[in-house]
Amino acid sequence: MKRFFIFFFILLATTCWGTQLPTSKAVLRTMDKVTGRVMKVDIPVGEDLKIGSLTVFIHKCLTHPPEETPENSVYLTITEQKDKKDIKVFEGWMFSSHPDLSAMEHPVYDIWLLECQGIK
Repeated sequence: MKRFFIFFFILLATTCWGTQLPTSKAVLRTMDKVTGRVMKVDIPVGEDLKIGSLTVFIHKCLTHPPEETPENSVYLTITEQKDKKDIKVFEGWMFSSHPDLSAMEHPVYDIWLLECQGIK
């Protein structure tokens, strides 16, 4: 319950008290827990990228201006192909400053937001 209130407060603070600038791409860090392979990937907003059996679609990526406290947030959908079906693994906001608040739970992959780039 405490985690929910912290998440809600950060979401409220980033949407109400800070200026949000839309960007053109999200920079994510991915890790395959089986092989230990770590990658940094750029995904344009409105496009998807295949990472192993996962497909990551970026809906929106927001950042704060340089004069404000650094924060990046991305709204994304992650699906996994299993038995010729797409199963939703994660959908929601991820924050670069607090990756643990809204983390994707998956046995093989970890994905988290590093930053949003390309202010529109």
